[in-house]
Amino acid sequence: MAQPKRRTSKTRRDKRRTHKKATTPQLSTDPTTGEMHLRHRAHWSEGKLYYRGRVLIDDNTEETEA
Repeated sequence: MAQPKRRTSKTRRDKRRTHKKATTPQLSTDPTTGEMHLRHRAHWSEGKLYYRGRVLIDDNTEETEA
């Protein structure tokens, strides 16, 4: 296995690691329901699945047993 010729300095190592940090999730408000949700994700509200202000799935329909 290859070995480095010189030891990596603390400064060089830390420069590389500056980009690795935790970020807060991006939240936005749905224009239809007014609820907060993660951006670019569908979310459930009152039995309906919303994405970009539109209803994708509606689970409020009553199921009748035959």
